[in-house]
Amino acid sequence: MIISRTPLRVSFCGGGTDLDGFARSEPNGGRVVSIAIDKYVYVTLNRRFDEKIRVSYSEIENVGSVDEIQHALVREAMRLTGVESGIEITTIADIPGRGTGLGSSSTVTVGLLNALHNLQGRSPSKEQLAEEACRVEIDILGAPIGRQDQYAASFGGFNSIRFGSAGVEVEPILINENLSDEISSKFTLVYTGMTRSASKVLAAKSSSEEDKLSKLRKIRDQADMAAEMVESGDLDSLGVLLNDAWLTKRKTSPAVSNQEIDKLYQSIMSMGAKGAKLLGAGSGGFLLVFGESNFREIMESKLPRENRILPISIDFSGSEIIH
Repeated sequence: MIISRTPLRVSFCGGGTDLDGFARSEPNGGRVVSIAIDKYVYVTLNRRFDEKIRVSYSEIENVGSVDEIQHALVREAMRLTGVESGIEITTIADIPGRGTGLGSSSTVTVGLLNALHNLQGRSPSKEQLAEEACRVEIDILGAPIGRQDQYAASFGGFNSIRFGSAGVEVEPILINENLSDEISSKFTLVYTGMTRSASKVLAAKSSSEEDKLSKLRKIRDQADMAAEMVESGDLDSLGVLLNDAWLTKRKTSPAVSNQEIDKLYQSIMSMGAKGAKLLGAGSGGFLLVFGESNFREIMESKLPRENRILPISIDFSGSEIIH
C-alpha cells in the first residue's frame, strides 16, 4: 500500500496572473505569493488480486479498464504514469469537496501522480509533479485554470511563484519560526457556506477584457508588494493588502462575488478585521481573514455555525509519500 499526503494552499496575492493567457503575454509575466497549509488530500493506492480498477472518492467506480474511469483526473494520471489495471485508489481530504478556493483539484492531481509514480518504483521531483499535474489539467483536460495550485501543492512552504513564457519559477520565501507562528495566529479561514466550479468562474467573461487586463496588472503589482512585506516581516501591511487585492479581483468579473459573500465580508470587517479576501476563483469557498491574535475568538462568538472557522499553519513538506 502507498499513501501520499499533499497540502492545500492559501494565496495571498496574485491569483489570476498565473493563467497562461496573461502570464505568457505580459513582459513581466504573472506572480503569486502563497503558502501551503496543514490541510491535506490523502491518496491511497493498493494492488488488487484481480486486474480490475476500483476508484473511491465521493462516488465509487468499479471498472475493467482505464478508459472506463469517469473521474477524469484519475483516468489521465493513470495513463500518464503507465498504471493500467489491478489497482484500488481512494482519495480522502481534510476539507472535502471542490470549489473551496484552496486548490483542491490540483492537490488531488499532484497527490495522485506522486502515489502512482511511487507504485511504479519512481521518485519524481517536486518540479516534475507540478509540471505533470499542469499537463493533465490544462493541456489534456483543457481546464481554464492557472498553474499556481499545482506548484504550491507539490513544493509546500511559503513561496513567490513566477509565471511566464519560459515556464514557472518557484522562489521560496524564507521566514523564521516567530513569523510562522504569527501567521498561524493572525490569519484564519472562514467558510462562506458555498462552493463553486473554479473553471466556470474563470471562464466567465468580464464586460471589458481590456479593463480586466489592467486589473490583472494591478493584481500582479500587489503580489510584488506582498513578497516585500513578507520578506520584511510586515504582516500588518500584508493583512491590509488583502482588502485591496479582493476589491481589485472582484472587479475582474461579475462571477467573482455575490450578495451573500459581500455581506459576510462586510460583517467580518465590521467586527474589527484588518483585512479579508475570498480565496480561489470566486463565488464561494473560504475567506482568508487577518486580525489580531484574539480576533479568531471574536469571529467564533459572532458568526453563524455554518461559517466554520479554521486556524492554519504552514506546511513545509509539500507532496510526500507517508506510507
